[in-house]
Amino acid sequence: MNENKENPERRREKLRQEELKRPSSSVHGSVLSDLVGAMGWKGTLLLIILIIVIFFIVSIFVR
Repeated sequence: MNENKENPERRREKLRQEELKRPSSSVHGSVLSDLVGAMGWKGTLLLIILIIVIFFIVSIFVR
């Protein structure tokens, strides 16, 4: 009965799989959103913290 209707999660996954099959139109290939999407929220948080720490370290040593 509900087999014809897809829930939003399945529809998103289907669209994502179709996007992965198509070649990227970007000249540089992957972008930051691809990296963040693959890591999950914990990896993204770690990446943000790492970028902030590196920024502070560089700003201290550049002076």
